[in-house]
Parts: sequence; structure tokens; C-alpha cells
Amino acid sequence: MRALTIARRELYAYTRSPLGSAIIAAALLVDGILFYYASVDTKKLSAQLLAQFFYDSTAATMGAGLLLSMRLLAEERQSGTITLLNTAPIRDRDIVLGKFLSAFGMLTVMNLLTIYMPLMVYVRGKVSVGQIAVGYVGLTLFGAAVTAIGLFASSLARSQVVALIIGAVMVASLILLWVVARAVDPPFNTFFSGLALHHENYRPFMTGTLQFDRVAYYLTLTYFFLLAATKVLEARRWR
Repeated sequence: MRALTIARRELYAYTRSPLGSAIIAAALLVDGILFYYASVDTKKLSAQLLAQFFYDSTAATMGAGLLLSMRLLAEERQSGTITLLNTAPIRDRDIVLGKFLSAFGMLTVMNLLTIYMPLMVYVRGKVSVGQIAVGYVGLTLFGAAVTAIGLFASSLARSQVVALIIGAVMVASLILLWVVARAVDPPFNTFFSGLALHHENYRPFMTGTLQFDRVAYYLTLTYFFLLAATKVLEARRWR
């Protein structure tokens, strides 16, 4: 319940400030441009175009997730209001969960606003509703993981810019694990490929295949970084 109170407070801050609207507008613009250029290729089948849409959408989701989450804890520390949170009768995990839910909620709304693009493919081509639904499940899980990483980065930094840089480096490192996987021999290639934030873990969602081990990967990654952010808050509280 306290986490929801914090989430409402943060959502109000997003709507009161032009930052949230600007981030969503910019991300939707990027999504629209990428979709337009993908649809120009008339040789692509409808299913391929839809898969390309979900692939391209991860770029806007990643950028928006990091930008929305960079302020969550870094801004509190920068403005000095973190002291009020630390002295309030509220647990650190509720603070982290509430802030995560606010940024994740904004990101989910942004992704849902792109639904008209897959619907255009659905109306004019031959794709299933299942592929669209599974694609958005994957995009939502990807967004949750990126937001959790950004929140963890925000818990480490005193500046929003530094939080953004740390979060971007961490996300890029997790994505580039697929490069490491291609450079090493078995069984290490399978290990690094399974840890990569994108590529092998995300591709099944693009084609409408719901694999529960991929779902578990994103949920585990999200939980891990939320737990890490909570531990950072706990450590700072007792300094």
C-alpha cells in the first residue's frame, strides 16, 4: 500500500513536469520513423514486418526506460529529499517498488500507444493476434528489466546524468554479451548468450513464441536489480 502511495506521487511528478511527456513523445517519434522505414521494404512479409517492429521498438523502450528511471533516486539525493524518505516510517523495498512502478507504468503506457502500428500490419497483412500479444509481452518484460537497471543506477549516483551514464553502460554491457558469446567456444557461448539482455532472449517474442524460460529470465533480472537497489538504500540509510 505504501509502495502504491509512492508510485502515485511519482506519477504525479511525471505528469506535472514536461520531462515525462517529452520522453514519451520522443520515443513514439523514433518508433514511428523506424516503423515507416521498415514498411517501405515491400518485399517483407507481414510477419517479418511485425517482428521487425518489435525488434526496433526495443531501442525506444531502452532509451525511454533509462531516461524515466534516472531521476527516481538520484534526484531525491540531489535535492536533499532523500532524508525525508529515510526518516519516514516506510521500508526501503516499498520506496524502490513504488518508484519502479511509476516509471514502469509510464513506459508501459508509451508502448501501448504504439499499438496502431501492429494493427496496421494486422489489417493489411496476414499476422495473428497472438503474435502481436506475445510481442508486447516481450516488449513489456524488456522494459521492466531496463527500468530496474536504471533504478539501480539511480540508487548509486548523486546526479541524474551520472545515473543515466551508469545505467546505459550496464544495459549496453548486458546487450553486448551476445558478442562475447560468438567469440568463445562451447559451453561458454551458450552461457553468455543466455545472459544477454537482447538477441536470443528476446527473439522468440518477436515471432510470437512464448517461451517461459525467456519470461523467467526477464523477471529474474528485474527482481535482481530491484533487490540490489533496495540493498543500496539500506546501506546508505545506516551510514
